[in-house]
Amino acid sequence: MPKSDKLLKLKSLGQSIWYDNLSRELLQNGSLKSLIDTGILGVTSNPAIFEKAISSSNIYDQDIKSLADLNKSDIEIYENLAIADIQSAADILFDTYVDTKKADGFVSLEVNPHLAHDTSGTILEAKRLYKEVGRPNLMIKVPATKEGIPAIEHLIGEGINVNVTLIFSVESYKKVVNAYKSGITSFISKSGDPASVASVASIFIGRVDASVDESIKSLSLDSQINKGASGVANGIASYKYFKDFFYSENFNDLLAKGARVQRPLWASTAVKDPALRDVFYVEELIGEDTVNTLPDVTLNAFIDHGIVKNSIDGNLASAAKHLEIIDGSEINLDEIMDDLLVDGVKIFADAFDQLIDNISKKRLAIYSKNV
Repeated sequence: MPKSDKLLKLKSLGQSIWYDNLSRELLQNGSLKSLIDTGILGVTSNPAIFEKAISSSNIYDQDIKSLADLNKSDIEIYENLAIADIQSAADILFDTYVDTKKADGFVSLEVNPHLAHDTSGTILEAKRLYKEVGRPNLMIKVPATKEGIPAIEHLIGEGINVNVTLIFSVESYKKVVNAYKSGITSFISKSGDPASVASVASIFIGRVDASVDESIKSLSLDSQINKGASGVANGIASYKYFKDFFYSENFNDLLAKGARVQRPLWASTAVKDPALRDVFYVEELIGEDTVNTLPDVTLNAFIDHGIVKNSIDGNLASAAKHLEIIDGSEINLDEIMDDLLVDGVKIFADAFDQLIDNISKKRLAIYSKNV
C-alpha cells in the first residue's frame, strides 16, 4: 500500500500517527505491515482492544487450548496471548523504531487496570511484562492516578518506556511531566543513556467533550458555551504547558544530555457527536512533537478527507478563552476531570474482567467440543 500524503504531511509538521488497534489477524494477514507502509508509526492497545480481538475471532482458540492443557489460569492465558501479539507487533515496527532513531515504532501494553491504585504492584507488573516481552520498542501503559505517578517516575528511572494513560486535567498532566523529569534525571544519574528512553502522555479528548457537553446541557448553558470544544481546548492547554515545560530552562540541561521530551499523545479521538466532523479531533490537534492514536474509522476518514495544517498554534487563544468561560460558569471542571479518571479506570478494569471471562468461556467451549 502506498504512503499516505496526509500522513507524510503530518509527519513533516512534527506529528506521528499511531494505530489504536491490535489483533492477531492484523498481524498475520499483513494488515499491520500495510498500515505501516501508509505512514503509521506506532500501535496502542488496551484491555478493551484485546477483549474485542480475542472474543470476536477463533484465531486464538488453539493457543487457548494448548495453554489450558498446561494448567495455565485464565489470566496467564491472556498474558501469553497478549505478549505474543505485542512481540509480533514490536518486531514488525522495529524498522520504524530504528529509522526514527527510537522516537517512534512503539507498541503499548497496559498493566492490569486493577493495579491502578497500587504503586508497588504496578511497578512489579510493569517490570515483569517489560522483561517478558523483551523488545526495546515496547511501551508500558500506566494510568495517571495518584498511585500511578510515582510508579511512572520509578519506571522511567529504570529505563523503561512508559505510555502514561488516562490523563484528563491539565493539573494531572503537570504531575505526569514532573514525574517524567524526575525519572529521566534519576536514570541519567545511574549512567543510563536518556536517548534510549521514550515516553508519551496520553491526554483523552472525546471523553472530556462528552462529559462537559452533558453539563452544558443539564445547566442550560448552550447559549453561553460552545459544545464540542472542551476536549480540544483542554488538550491545547496541556500542549501549551508541554512547550513551556520542555523548551525552557526547566528542561534545557536534560535536553543537552540527550533526554527526549515526553510527547503529548491525543487519545479518545474517535468522534461520537454527529454535529462534529468525523476527523475533528485530528484536524484541530495538529502540532509539533505530538502523537495522535487513531482507530480504524477515524484513520480511514482522515486519509480520505482530512485537512492538514498546524492547527494547535492557531487555536491557542480560542482554547484559552473557552476554558476561561467554563471557569466562570457553574460547571465544575475539576470535578468532571476527577470523575473521568475514576470512570476511565473502571472502564478498563471492566473490559479486563470481560476479557478474562471470555477466555474462560472459550476454554470451556473448546473442551466441551473435544469431549
